[in-house]
Amino acid sequence: MILEKSSIRRRGIYLLPNLFTTGALFAGFYAITSAMGGRYETAAMAIFIAMILDGLDGRVARLTNTQSDFGAQYDSLSDMVSFGAAPALVMYLWAFSSLGKLGLFAAFIHMAGGALRLARFNTQLTSADKRYFQGLPSPAAAAILAGFILISLEYGYDIEIIKYLAVILTMSTGLLMVSNFRYSSFKDIDLKGKVPFFVTIAVMLAIAFVMAQPQTMLFLLFLGYAISGPVVTLVARKRRAKSKSVKSA
Repeated sequence: MILEKSSIRRRGIYLLPNLFTTGALFAGFYAITSAMGGRYETAAMAIFIAMILDGLDGRVARLTNTQSDFGAQYDSLSDMVSFGAAPALVMYLWAFSSLGKLGLFAAFIHMAGGALRLARFNTQLTSADKRYFQGLPSPAAAAILAGFILISLEYGYDIEIIKYLAVILTMSTGLLMVSNFRYSSFKDIDLKGKVPFFVTIAVMLAIAFVMAQPQTMLFLLFLGYAISGPVVTLVARKRRAKSKSVKSA
């Protein structure tokens, strides 16, 4: 009898990393409810908070050795709400509601792109190159839209003038998420190793620039990251084609 009880596997979930995931999920939900109440700046900030919590849950799981299949699936569902549905709905309520079917289509492109991106990521967990992401990561796509909202509110841009730019930006993030462009995951960076002194100065200056104009700098940083995927992929393809032509010659 004792052996039978001891052989029963204890089931449960790890609390600590899933608390961060739940926090990210709540932040995405709060972004939606804030946008429904017309508080678009709060909604955009909630998306950025969801990004921070989403980045912490995986690191906490690895540091505490509490990784699990449940946590991975829960994280994906949280990402779908916080970085797929929330940015799409916030953008629709903020800029697209007067555009009719075009606004619905643009918001849906981003949300569907986020869902497809996450589904593909889950199916490639064991086979993908850990140094790169295939397609723009959904948190970065959401950050571009949230940053655009914050910049527009900060500088008082007329929504009637920039709404078509917002449509293009929203559809672009959705399409980039399902693209085959390669994006650096930054997982090969050794934070424990020694670096030249000028690297430390550069990091300090970068943090100072972000803190001075957080809305503008965060938007530009994530926009630059989104552009880096097509640029790096095309350059790599040209190099491979050139090397093949040299070998054949």
